Amino acid sequence: MVRAIRADYLVVGAGAAGMAFADALIDHADVKVVLVDRRHAAGGHWLDAYPFVRLHQASAFYGVASTVLGGGLVQETGPEKGLHERATAAEVSAYYEHALKRMTISGRVEFYPGCDYTGDRRFVSLISGIQYEVSPSCRVVDASYLSPDIPARTEAPFGVVDARVIPVNDLARLTHAPSQFVIVGSGKTATDACIWLLGNGVDPDSICWVRPRDPWMLNRAVVQPDPAVFFGMVADTVTAAAQAASPDDLFLRLEAAGVVLRIDESVPPTMAKTPTIAQWEVDLLRQIENVVRLGHVRLVESGRIALTDGEVKVARDALVVHCAASGLKYPPVAPVWSSEVITLQPVRAGFPCFGAAMIGYVEATRHDDQEKNRVCPASSLPDTPTSFARMHVLGNRADQALSAHPDIREWANQTTLNPARIPPERLADPEIAAALERYRNNAVAGFGRLAEFAAST
Repeated sequence: MVRAIRADYLVVGAGAAGMAFADALIDHADVKVVLVDRRHAAGGHWLDAYPFVRLHQASAFYGVASTVLGGGLVQETGPEKGLHERATAAEVSAYYEHALKRMTISGRVEFYPGCDYTGDRRFVSLISGIQYEVSPSCRVVDASYLSPDIPARTEAPFGVVDARVIPVNDLARLTHAPSQFVIVGSGKTATDACIWLLGNGVDPDSICWVRPRDPWMLNRAVVQPDPAVFFGMVADTVTAAAQAASPDDLFLRLEAAGVVLRIDESVPPTMAKTPTIAQWEVDLLRQIENVVRLGHVRLVESGRIALTDGEVKVARDALVVHCAASGLKYPPVAPVWSSEVITLQPVRAGFPCFGAAMIGYVEATRHDDQEKNRVCPASSLPDTPTSFARMHVLGNRADQALSAHPDIREWANQTTLNPARIPPERLADPEIAAALERYRNNAVAGFGRLAEFAAST
């Protein structure tokens, strides 16, 4: 038997994107939303996150538009004194529990946890087996198009023979110390694992870091919910782009301007997923000298690791920590609105929560899908210096389209999810005015050069 549900929208996925979309939609339209997720609660991958993870960006940039994550506080102590707070995994999960409660109490959202969407507006409970069917006229919203893989739910992408391999989540559950830790991965998860080990007294010489690619990362100090700081970073970016001869030269100029950081200054990075990182974290990571750059791991066995470009010896009792899941996905950039589905994707460069909320607002306030796609075109996520340029080109086009509409500008300037938000009391700030002037003086040449780099693919 199939149970029928009346609703205007079926949102598949209650992670960051689905929650941001639904929150903005119900705040600006009188609609009924059914929210479905395989997990037991809202919050997406945060429910399976490793226990020592924190947001890599300021809390204010993350979550839903109606409710600020955290208190908008600046850290007063520690190595990030003066930077905005970053929520822990527990804090993010509690935040989404509160946000979901707000939605369901409104009567406009029904949440079905532990359910699998099977297509054609149907889903089934993974617990009871009950099948549900939502109104044929409802719009389907795909909030899983860019869902990340995480080590806790993803098998290690290499063979294992007679060796200890754990996902990064299990690091905090160790009961005895190995003689060597082998960290496999190049991205933020791997850097978090290394920093956590070093912070817990592990000797840097006891860590072997298998890093297939070296990463460029954004300097957290210049990606802050302060418009003077943020627009200064944006101005530095377009100025560097205007003067750059190539994508790699762009990043060298960004490094000189303090916008990006790298761990090893002697190695040209090829990865530019650009999470944020602080200088104190980079300083810690530089203590690890045993870095393996022989491509991706193919096989781990006792005392040996085979990679695409060679092999290395490790301790026979080495603990291999799997951090190699695909945290960012790169499906084709698609129109957000189609006749079959609304596909949630970034809108501006980065800041996916803001993009999903923007899509929710546009859906609530416009009626023609062609017009919605024109007003709110999708952007992309970065992986290399070249795709970083492409992300900024697409994001700039989206920004121009969105900014042409006064109501969108007004809505965007009211949510802390928007990194370009200028609070009313800061409108006459001379530091912001100077940064915006520098941006305007370099934007045409900068985006023109970025478009050349993006076209080189």
